[in-house]
Amino acid sequence: MGTFDGTGRWISHARRSLEETAVITLYHHPLSGHCHRVRLFLSLIGQPFQLVEVDLLAGAHKAPDFLALNSFGQVPVIDDNGTVLADSNAILVYLALAYAPDGWLPTDPQGAAAVQRWLSVAAGPINSGPGAARLVKVFGARLDHGRAKSVAEELFAVMEPYLAKRQFLVGERPTLADIAGYSYIARAPEGDVSLEPYPSIRAWLARIEALPGFVPMQAAPAA
Repeated sequence: MGTFDGTGRWISHARRSLEETAVITLYHHPLSGHCHRVRLFLSLIGQPFQLVEVDLLAGAHKAPDFLALNSFGQVPVIDDNGTVLADSNAILVYLALAYAPDGWLPTDPQGAAAVQRWLSVAAGPINSGPGAARLVKVFGARLDHGRAKSVAEELFAVMEPYLAKRQFLVGERPTLADIAGYSYIARAPEGDVSLEPYPSIRAWLARIEALPGFVPMQAAPAA
């Protein structure tokens, strides 16, 4: 473990250096759903990794050292032995192809397209719906909470009957689609978006949580 402070300096708490451990480094923030989806996938596939926390409140993501990793100044970022990648969905694709070629990202055209569709949903209405609603309630973001809540409810109204007929979002087993969708939907109540009306969505979340290697997303502090 370690911390990336507001000056861009990494404070390491690990016993061995990154060179010695040769694991993937994940620059993250524990309350970020985008970061959690990467951490979750790394854990599910059993890939060794080391966490470096980026202090967003101190502005560490805008410090020169971090901007050298991601010029957009956003988490997550991974460093895989010199291969540096940003954007959570892009990272998921990279990890699946590099370390988990066993169905997480289908290789057939229809399956690959179906997963990509849900990655787009994760970047679209999941982010602008439950993700944005949570930003308002947890972080005080100046966004339209009513609009975000409406987007979330419209999304869930589509996902509920869809998941009533299947175990996972694509096919008969979990894929990157489920990983990309999980975090912000699971934490939707932190944004004042209830999951009670959606038993099929809650059952889907529970199936993901039952996967070997699952790690939960850190809960936001109580208001």
